[in-house]
Amino acid sequence: MYSSWGKCSSPEHLGLGVLGMKSLTWATNVSSQPSILGCIKGSVASRSREVILTLYSALVRHHLEFCIQLWRPQHKKDMELLEQVQRRATKMIRGVEYLSCEDRLRELGLFSLEKRRLQGDLTAAFQYLKETCREDGENIFSRACCNRRRSNGFKLKEGRFRLDRKKNFFTMRVVKDWNRLPREVVKAPSLEMFKARLDGSLSSMVWLQMSLLTAGGLG
Repeated sequence: MYSSWGKCSSPEHLGLGVLGMKSLTWATNVSSQPSILGCIKGSVASRSREVILTLYSALVRHHLEFCIQLWRPQHKKDMELLEQVQRRATKMIRGVEYLSCEDRLRELGLFSLEKRRLQGDLTAAFQYLKETCREDGENIFSRACCNRRRSNGFKLKEGRFRLDRKKNFFTMRVVKDWNRLPREVVKAPSLEMFKARLDGSLSSMVWLQMSLLTAGGLG
């Protein structure tokens, strides 16, 4: 990556499926996804939710979420670009195409892509703190001393950084979201139980909106 930028051959470089820029930022690489949806629409006669959701999950969504803990978008325009792809996919489904975006997602039992990214961050944090990656987690996270009754009992210490760019790193941005989790979610005895309880917590739109208001780059 460095050698190609050093020669000034291109301002961007594709590595491991993620588009990196010369400015050391990440680009939202979704240019091919609308065309894939177009192929699905033109070649599949069925518009049932079972068929469309299966094809969307298998052929499109995993591209939007690949390596998401590394390059997670922080700006409104990039988040909107990703959400547009999912909105287009859900509008293809017969019976819900005239509903609002929020109502379609609720009817189809889907989370927004932003909520799924938050879910992925918190799941990864649980693995680092309590599951298979615990040894690594001890090196990248620090527990905060907190005796407040309303605490979830496993607060993390928020790091300090001089560069705004660092606040978007996974180990920095996930701390506030983790500290907001209810005690019963954090105390889950297994990863499967954590995911189930987290889904219930994320269903609270008020909690999610509070999280989004403090996310970097939303202003």
